[in-house]
Amino acid sequence: MLALRLTRGARPAVQLRRLLVAAASAGTGFLLLCALGHAIGRPDAPPDSLLRLLWCAAPLAATVYFAVAVARADPGTGPRPGLSALGLGPVRMMAVSATATALTCALGSVTALLVFLHLRGDLTGTPFDGSGTDFLAAGRPLPLPATLTLLTLVPGSASVAVAVALRPREPAGSPSRSGRTAYGRFGAYRATAVRETFGAYGRFGRHLEPAAHGRRPSAARQRTPEEARAHLQAQTQTQTQQDRLPTGPSGQDPERTPGPDGTASGLRPAAAVPASGSGSGTAPSGLPWGIAVLAVGLAAGAYASRTGVGAVPGERPGALAGPVLAAVGLALAGPGLTHLCGRLLQSVRPGALRLLAGRLLMTEATRIGRPLGVVCAVLSSAYALGSLYYTDGRPAGPLALLGVLLVVGCTVATLLTAAVEARQAHAGTTAALLRLGAPSSTPRRAAALRAGALLALFGPLTVIVAHLSGLSPAP
Repeated sequence: MLALRLTRGARPAVQLRRLLVAAASAGTGFLLLCALGHAIGRPDAPPDSLLRLLWCAAPLAATVYFAVAVARADPGTGPRPGLSALGLGPVRMMAVSATATALTCALGSVTALLVFLHLRGDLTGTPFDGSGTDFLAAGRPLPLPATLTLLTLVPGSASVAVAVALRPREPAGSPSRSGRTAYGRFGAYRATAVRETFGAYGRFGRHLEPAAHGRRPSAARQRTPEEARAHLQAQTQTQTQQDRLPTGPSGQDPERTPGPDGTASGLRPAAAVPASGSGSGTAPSGLPWGIAVLAVGLAAGAYASRTGVGAVPGERPGALAGPVLAAVGLALAGPGLTHLCGRLLQSVRPGALRLLAGRLLMTEATRIGRPLGVVCAVLSSAYALGSLYYTDGRPAGPLALLGVLLVVGCTVATLLTAAVEARQAHAGTTAALLRLGAPSSTPRRAAALRAGALLALFGPLTVIVAHLSGLSPAP
């Protein structure tokens, strides 16, 4: 019930994205039902039916990928402060998001079933007649268990993927729950970083420091003249170091930490000060692996085109493995290439606009680069597979066009959803720039500059990979 209320009360943009997920689920469900109808109508050709069913894996993966992106960008199902007291913690909101995704995909599956039954003539009594409609299996009964299994494949896969993607995660610095549990000093659960010696807490007088109770040093023990002189020199050096440190706008030293009594009694370690831009300085680690897999895919495609084995798709496993490996390499190298593009954009004496655009690209390298790499991989694979399997000039069938449209549309929609999510994440930075007096056109110009830089890098790369992957076999 809560998932239905959140779905009904969402904003129009969120509703549009959910309708797109439902449409993608309907298309994928229709392809699965067509594979089932082909198996029913042609029981003498099980390998062809199995091949059609395997080709449905690409639209299924693209639909699930798009559903996860839409669920992640949905602001209504995210954790909010104060909801945990009502029983709506991160785990509950994750379950709500998975349930909403399952309902949306189930709506698409029901639509696919109605369209398929209408084309078969089960609803109107007159089946659709035309060339190449053997996948409908008109006049033959549909097996109910197989139909339900195929229709629940998309909602089940999407809900499980959303639950895995949005599961609550512990912070990186928090101790692992699976680690060894040990007891340090009294009352301290788990092992501490600094181990204490035996009896350190219970040693008499160790925790009773004179300064902590406001006593004078003379009340505990009188210092010798040498100790007093050394203590005075140490205080003088500490005061000199504190005076050299820069002060903040309010006159307080940013490097001093307040003591127990509220005074600035010490210095904060330098490691505790976060460096500016530390989040954008770490490059994604998938670029070398992506380049290696891409090179292997191009080498496999070039070897298959040089040997030219067979003209049937089943007799050319090397020609099929080449575009697939090249696509996987592009998808892996996408975040690293985006990070590199942002670094190149702000090199060679950058201005404020180039620096802002480059920093945002480096910060959002994983969020934007992964769907961008997937889009480039899909486009190059579609061109390569089309040039390999349709070399004789025969047109592609309606189901093949529907599958390509689903995969390309879902990946492009995922990229646009990631761009919207990145814009929402940097809404505070944009507002701060406008408050500081930046022109209102600065965010739009920076976005156009980022888009142009990404297009200049990924566009030629996609064309080159598609051309090299789609080399026709030699006669």
